[in-house]
This record gives sequence, structure tokens and C-alpha cells, in this order.
Amino acid sequence: MKDQRILVFRTATSALIESLDAVVRLSRWSANDVVPDPLRDAAAKVVERLGAANRLSGGKFTGKTDDTERVTKMCAAMKKLDAAYVAYRKGAASTPEAAATALELEVGAATRLAELGA
Repeated sequence: MKDQRILVFRTATSALIESLDAVVRLSRWSANDVVPDPLRDAAAKVVERLGAANRLSGGKFTGKTDDTERVTKMCAAMKKLDAAYVAYRKGAASTPEAAATALELEVGAATRLAELGA
């Protein structure tokens, strides 16, 4: 039987990626354009999802070796995304495009990891 806790980590990682991707997209959105509600909603949940990711990645997971490796990779990705978001927030005022690009790169790396079935 597959460990159902893996789904919790996978869901949290995917939700965080979705929110951070929305933040990046909104940072480049034209002020004259109407923002789609799903995009706005995803970006609005970034702090909530970062909190959930931090709680999950701060805990200790024990299980099968394969499951533990997957969770370790997802936790590492969540921590990197958290650090990337903090860096984005610090740099957004002075160099908004560079900050958005750096966050976008981390989101892309985490997305690839998630697609590989981490």
C-alpha cells in the first residue's frame, strides 16, 4: 500500500508552485488588463501555502526509503521556493523584473522536480 502522506506533500508542493507562478505572472501583468479570478486567487493564497509548506518541510518524515527520498526532495524544493519568494519580495521594489525572473527560475525548477514524480 502506498503511503498516503506522500499525497499531502505532493499537493502542498503543487499548490505552492501554483501560487508562486501566479505571483510571477501578476508581477508582469499590465495595469490596464483584467486579471482572471483564478490567477488572483492563487496569488492571494501564497502566504497560506508557504506556511503549510514550512510546517511540512520542518517536520520529520519516516517511512519506506523511496518515500523518504521523495519527501526529502519535495521538502528541499519547498524550502528553496520559500527562500526564492523572500528574495523576490526584497528585490521587487528595486529590480522588479530581475526579482520576478529569479523567482520564475526557482518555480520552473520545482515544477520539473514535481513532474518527475519527486
